[in-house]
Amino acid sequence: MKIQEIYTKQQAFFNSNITKDVSFRIEQLKKFKKLLKENEDLLYKAIYEDFGKSEFETYMSELSLIYHEINIFVKNIKKWSKRKKVATGFANFPAKSYIIPEPLGTTLIIGAWNYPYQLLLVPAISSIAAGNTVILKPSELPAKTSETMAKIINDNFPSDYFCVVEGGAKETTEILEYRFDKIFFTGSIPVGKIIYKAAAKHLTPVTLELGGKSPTFVLADTDIKMTAKRIVWAKFLNAGQTCVAPDYILVDKSIEEIFLKALKSEIEEHYKNSEEIDENYLRIINMNNFDRLSKLIDSDKIYFGGNCDRAKRFISPTILQDISFQDEIMKDEIFGPILPVLSFSDLDQAIKMVKERAKPLACYIYSNNRQTIDKLLKEISFGGGAVNDSLMQLSNSNLPFGGVGLSGIGSYHGKSGFDTFSHNKSILDKPFWFEANFKYAPYSKYKLKIIKWLLE
Repeated sequence: MKIQEIYTKQQAFFNSNITKDVSFRIEQLKKFKKLLKENEDLLYKAIYEDFGKSEFETYMSELSLIYHEINIFVKNIKKWSKRKKVATGFANFPAKSYIIPEPLGTTLIIGAWNYPYQLLLVPAISSIAAGNTVILKPSELPAKTSETMAKIINDNFPSDYFCVVEGGAKETTEILEYRFDKIFFTGSIPVGKIIYKAAAKHLTPVTLELGGKSPTFVLADTDIKMTAKRIVWAKFLNAGQTCVAPDYILVDKSIEEIFLKALKSEIEEHYKNSEEIDENYLRIINMNNFDRLSKLIDSDKIYFGGNCDRAKRFISPTILQDISFQDEIMKDEIFGPILPVLSFSDLDQAIKMVKERAKPLACYIYSNNRQTIDKLLKEISFGGGAVNDSLMQLSNSNLPFGGVGLSGIGSYHGKSGFDTFSHNKSILDKPFWFEANFKYAPYSKYKLKIIKWLLE
């Protein structure tokens, strides 16, 4: 089916008002969860073909989050969709005021390749829950996952309501020509700019989930062993191909050596430092990314790892030391299993270096000193993050997930996702039985006095 036909049919379906029925939305979400559960084996097989990603890691970092979001919405849609009373004030007496959450309309969601299920389907679930129609455009890089999602959704939902459009840049360019009521994009900053520009032609509202170099501060008073354990897990999950992974470490110089040893010990315990892909580790998505990443590994600065196998698209967990902000690896988001470690003696100077760069999507702080933690939280702007942990903020649907500045626009997850795909319609509701004459001509000083009292 052609994109234009799908788009036109979705507009018509939305205008039929069927999706505004809360019971309909709940029914569709339950149906979608059932379909995903029934097809889990296909989903596991597809992502393994693309990444070598294990069933365990796929469930933990992809499917569990999708199921959790569906459960959250099924439980809360009725409450979140209700009109909400707000105060009216004397100026409009007698009247009542309320806000009606309403769906935006026909929505387009463009997913990223690194978590191909979660990053496409979680915003789709938010849009369905808010009462919209949805066109999904998965990344073409993980071809099997794209194909599998298209089959599951397109075989079981009408295209005028919920549909997957596959393809590459050509199809994405074509689909962006249409005036959607909302565009949601997850991906790189350069492509985000293209999406934003295309949306601007139609004044379409957008949510952009982008990326950036997310710093991790490791202070001298931290629990070194636990800090290393949590950072190693967060950094090398998905072979480092995670938008909120710790991009680089800023460690207090006084503990640098012992901290590096702790990182090395954790990697040796949990990952094979060999040229093997096993159930605990993934391959790089494609040759282009493999070549880009391998060039970032300065052999003179390898503290640990650095093994590369182009034929297998394998890069072992790698730590680089003696890194400065001038090194090539510090110019752009790494998005791979390479962890540069920078040391500092002056925390204020380290903060200054971070603030001189684009606002990151995430920031992590490891310390037992509440004053230092609060200082970092206050002085550094970032999308979201964690204290004494990494990545796990995404598991809490009560925390909006999104960036700031170049790392993104808008947020989602849980109630935030519902709000992202909704418009809050404001209503003043007034009866006919009374009307004060203060606002009507002829004006007078007495009326002005009353107006000032009412409005201030």
